[in-house]
Amino acid sequence: MTDPNPQDPHRFSLGKRRFAIPRFKIPGGGKLRYLVIVAAVVVFAYNLLFVYVQPNEFGIKVVRLGIHRGVQKDYYTAGLNLVIPGMQQMYRLPRDVQVLELTDYPQTAADLARKDRVAHIQTSDGFFVDVDVSIIYHIVDPYLVFTKIGPGTLFEDNGIIPKAEPALKETLGKLTTEDFYNSPLRVKKAQEARDLLNQELKPKGIEVNQVLVRYFRYSPEIQKNIEEKKLKDQLVFTNQAAARAAIEEAQLKKIIQEGRVSVDVQMEQGRAYVTRKIAEKDLYRRTKMAEADLLVKLAEAEKVRLKNDALKGVGSERMVGLKMADVYKGLDLIVLPSDGQAGVNPLDLNNALKLFDVRKGGAQ
Repeated sequence: MTDPNPQDPHRFSLGKRRFAIPRFKIPGGGKLRYLVIVAAVVVFAYNLLFVYVQPNEFGIKVVRLGIHRGVQKDYYTAGLNLVIPGMQQMYRLPRDVQVLELTDYPQTAADLARKDRVAHIQTSDGFFVDVDVSIIYHIVDPYLVFTKIGPGTLFEDNGIIPKAEPALKETLGKLTTEDFYNSPLRVKKAQEARDLLNQELKPKGIEVNQVLVRYFRYSPEIQKNIEEKKLKDQLVFTNQAAARAAIEEAQLKKIIQEGRVSVDVQMEQGRAYVTRKIAEKDLYRRTKMAEADLLVKLAEAEKVRLKNDALKGVGSERMVGLKMADVYKGLDLIVLPSDGQAGVNPLDLNNALKLFDVRKGGAQ
């Protein structure tokens, strides 16, 4: 370190750089004055020798003098890093996601400083369309970006912008004027543009995450023709939709009618089933009642038969006699002839039995 003016203790030089310590009066004596000077020197040395890399930045060190001269392959992340003035230099590149806007409506001063940022695309049917595009990208290898493209914002000016419009023209240019209104097809071509950009930029340390077509504009005359055609197409689509709706409505009515007929048939089948089951129940009941009546009649007939058989037995004559005796009990006086062939002797029981045909031929 040399001092260009030995008589002035407030000036010194470091290499080609000259520095001056501001002069001011410090109250409180010599010790406090030297303490303030030491603190100022420490702060100055800190700012001179250390570079702080932000969390969203890559640090690339370039060695100007000494061994290992050139761009260092190892990049630096967040934190303080020693950089010797005149011998080393630290460059910083963005580490987070970046957005490049290709638009006629820039929002920042940096965008305003750059002209003709919108993409001019010629469609496959010969018309021109201005497309506003957002290119979302990030740096994956800062060493490649620094060595193959350059420091600062050259990765955007010399890296992405020169490649963006040719890729967009190659992919979006395959669309017709009307195809730009087809969102799925437009997104597909934007993805193809992203793939083309990655083929160019990945070897240089940049990866494109997404290409988004935000807006597109035709000339007023073409726009008017397209809108009129779209309105006619929409009218055709509306009429077709109305016709399909009418067909579907007729089909619905047919299905409803068939459903009602099916319900009526099922109801009639249900009623017939109920009627049949009621008839079967009545038949079963009458059959069982007839069988029961038959059993009762047969039992009564059997009773009569058994009674007749009993009356034909040994005790039947005595029973008749007892019955005849009961008949005679109600008579006070009977006058009957007692002699001759028709004579009746009421005291002759055998004769009375023969008379009423209870005993045959006077059997004892």
